Amino acid sequence: MSCCNSIGPPSPQVLADNPYPRCWRRLSCKRKLEIRENLFNLKVPKLTAHPSLHVFTERWPIAGTFTISRGTRTETQVVVAELRVAGFVGRGEGVPYARYGENVAAVAASIEAMSEPIARGLDRQGLQEMPPGAARNALDCAFWDLQAKRSGMPVHALAGLTTPRPLVTAFTISLGTPQTMADAACQAAGRPLLKVKLGGREDPACIAAVRQAAPRSQLVVDANEGWSSDNLVENLAACAAAGVTLVEQPLPADDDAVLASLAHPIPICADESVHDRASLRALVGKYDAINIKLDKAGGLTEALALADEAARMGFALMIGCMISTSLSIAPALLVAQRASVVDLDAPLLLARDRSDGLHYDGSVVYPSSPALWG
Repeated sequence: MSCCNSIGPPSPQVLADNPYPRCWRRLSCKRKLEIRENLFNLKVPKLTAHPSLHVFTERWPIAGTFTISRGTRTETQVVVAELRVAGFVGRGEGVPYARYGENVAAVAASIEAMSEPIARGLDRQGLQEMPPGAARNALDCAFWDLQAKRSGMPVHALAGLTTPRPLVTAFTISLGTPQTMADAACQAAGRPLLKVKLGGREDPACIAAVRQAAPRSQLVVDANEGWSSDNLVENLAACAAAGVTLVEQPLPADDDAVLASLAHPIPICADESVHDRASLRALVGKYDAINIKLDKAGGLTEALALADEAARMGFALMIGCMISTSLSIAPALLVAQRASVVDLDAPLLLARDRSDGLHYDGSVVYPSSPALWG
């Protein structure tokens, strides 16, 4: 079983005082769990003491600028939730996004409002009654992390998932002029997958310039709702000519009905149009894939359920992120294990990341260490 080597043994003193086998690594996963339960009377993952909640806001500078159809940014602001109990700390990071009516102060306040319910015993399952968004994401991921720390089991094992493997992530080319985008693509031409931000007045020229600068890279396009029914056909044709394999959210989420009657020369992926499972039904016939982001779904719990339901309905899966640190990306990597497109490059776009951040080898991102999350 995939979780066997990740289940740590009891302490040497506990083993010395009990007649259990000393060759821990040779035991089956089932036997390890039986021993831990017998020694500690611990039914993983049931835990009883209630944590205290602590909330922090942070600013992280972006390396240069990050530009999409809605504007340019030079930093990202995140909100971190920490759950502390009995010397254990669980962390989760949420990224407020103005497109969804969020800001740092409001998200921090929403998290802080859960302090009393958590102190009275609110758990991760009860948390799902909270509206989806960045606040619930930070708390949900903090609950998962705390559960992992206290139980001695990694989150993937607690969630019944296979051991995560390294994945190839897209690398983002910001929106700009054809020349600036070509220059950026040339510098990234050795990467296997590029995500190209479009949504400007020169999109056909921009995507052609990127393709010429990076002839061997797979290209996906994200228009961030920046196209209209007037230029949709032209822009899709330009993307098809450039060999683009996926186009994200070409039209505004509230004005995308034409996608149901239009031929799709390239698969079209919902981003702003999808948040959680409740939004899936309206996408049928209009989109071929969905982009799952934990900040939209409201945490890992809903994101895993969303991935299951979307796959059952026939949607291809893409996993994306906001501009964030590795603390946000670590839980997303668990959902990304089943995705056909992975876009988790946010830490690569920052001027600096957390000291215990994820390891990237070019475009390959590796699962997190317990010191970071999970």
